[in-house]
Amino acid sequence: MNILDKITLDKREEVALRKGLIPISQLEQSVLFERLTVSLANNLRNSKSGIIAEHKRRSPSKSVINNGLNVQDVAKGYESAGVCGMSILTDGKYFGGSLDDLLSAKASCNLPLLRKEFIIDEYQILEAKAYGADVILLIAAILSRDDIKQFSEFAKSLNLDVLLEVHNEEELHKSIMPSLDMLGVNNRNLKTFDVSLNTSKSLSNLIPDDFVKVSESGISNIEAIKELQPYGYQGFLIGENFMKSDNPGKSATEFIKTLEL
Repeated sequence: MNILDKITLDKREEVALRKGLIPISQLEQSVLFERLTVSLANNLRNSKSGIIAEHKRRSPSKSVINNGLNVQDVAKGYESAGVCGMSILTDGKYFGGSLDDLLSAKASCNLPLLRKEFIIDEYQILEAKAYGADVILLIAAILSRDDIKQFSEFAKSLNLDVLLEVHNEEELHKSIMPSLDMLGVNNRNLKTFDVSLNTSKSLSNLIPDDFVKVSESGISNIEAIKELQPYGYQGFLIGENFMKSDNPGKSATEFIKTLEL
């Protein structure tokens, strides 16, 4: 069993437990549920840098990245750096995140927030809206075409943007549908954890222009972005590169300034 299978299995148990603790009616009564959302896709289309900056404490591949920062400071720092949006890991067991991180970020900045999570149930999309997310992530590797259609259409009914993540051509072909806003290519092989920008390059021509193209994982320098921009990528998800510094906001500010020179 690879790490993705293991995470998904654990996630099913976790979601079943959460459903028993907090009913859907309670999520729908959240003060954040009726708010207007901010579109990450629009921000990326109108940006020169296209940076989506991530808050991530740890990961299965890198263990601890940074446990010493509070989300509010990171969110404020990213916003002042001029990023297009903020990605927040909400998985606890493998990434050290929580839904409370979403709430803290929402209270601290006006950036569109992506709930980065292993979504396998509509309930998690309701949670995303109730806790302040503007965007959800769907991972093609763990979902069927019917799942992707059901979850993305449900997210759109809640005015949430949808970022669909693929790793290969097979996942891309089963995923393309009008209820998606952004198509993300993960450069990390989730079975081996090897990273290659060639994944983004080879899939770029297969992604229709209706979708904002996002490249994820392994983007740690300006050169990687300059390499990918000619392939039509408008979004670049960067996590570890900023989070491993003492001040992710400052790190993002310097990165974006250099990129826009």
